[in-house]
Amino acid sequence: MEKIGNQTYISEFILLGFGNLPRLRLLLFLLFLVIYILTVSGNILIILLVLTDHHLHTPMYLFLWNLSFLETCYTSNSLPRMLESLLTGNRAISVCGCFIQNYIFGLLAGSESYLLSAMSYDRYLAICRPLHYAALMNRRFCLLLITGCWIICSVINSIIIFLLSHLIFCGPNEIDHFFCDLTPLINVSCSDTELIELLAFILSSLIAVGPFLLTLTSYMCIITTILRIPSATRRHKAFSTCSSHLIVETIFYGTLILVYLLPKTHTLRDLNKLFSLFYTVLTPLANPLIYSLRNKEVKKALSKGVREYPSSLEPPFRFLLH
Repeated sequence: MEKIGNQTYISEFILLGFGNLPRLRLLLFLLFLVIYILTVSGNILIILLVLTDHHLHTPMYLFLWNLSFLETCYTSNSLPRMLESLLTGNRAISVCGCFIQNYIFGLLAGSESYLLSAMSYDRYLAICRPLHYAALMNRRFCLLLITGCWIICSVINSIIIFLLSHLIFCGPNEIDHFFCDLTPLINVSCSDTELIELLAFILSSLIAVGPFLLTLTSYMCIITTILRIPSATRRHKAFSTCSSHLIVETIFYGTLILVYLLPKTHTLRDLNKLFSLFYTVLTPLANPLIYSLRNKEVKKALSKGVREYPSSLEPPFRFLLH
């Protein structure tokens, strides 16, 4: 606590996390530790496969490479801090550290939302406009889309953090969450939060609803096109190219909308931490599992990488320059 004049300001927050389950603390630590190791290992494996196998140097796998990099950073932003809390019982985080964690989370979550939308557009072009796919979805356009995702979300979250930095926090300093999420942060402020709540809702809608609608439109066109294919074999092949992506989209957008855009009823507020685990923990874990186990090209690249001597592989990042 820091006292300025007659007002006391807090210098740190207490992330309550799963502190109401003390008997399960060790079990939760081991569970989340295993999930974190599997998530980081799986996503790094996909990153290395895409970078080193020239057969995967296509727009779809360029998006997947960036998604895996994003997921690695995404899960590393919240899980290590939660693991430390479960292991040591230290749940304190500085106000500055909390703001930084919130900014990184918003940047990565928003970038993933836009990136998944870009991936759905890629599948739309591949299935609905196959003759124009190579011309429309080239590597430069892919890099432009990826860069645009990061820039847009960086600007949006910079605005949110700027507004947060002008709030006054004078207690209580307990945040009922396992990371510094925006809504719990606003709830512990002593300031008038009507403006930031309104702007946060608008900006969150730009991050979640816009990309979701674009994704929904893309998949409506994709499904319509697939159903018109006369051959059952070709229909199955066309759908298999986007089914993995559709599963990741459903998990990510479904829980994101439940947490941020639905009314804050008592029941949903109590379930927020549970829903948050889906897009902060389970989606990054599901990404390498879904894209590797359901994708023949990734499994083929993995098998090839195990067999071949590493020196015969291409230097990383070369394919980004062509």
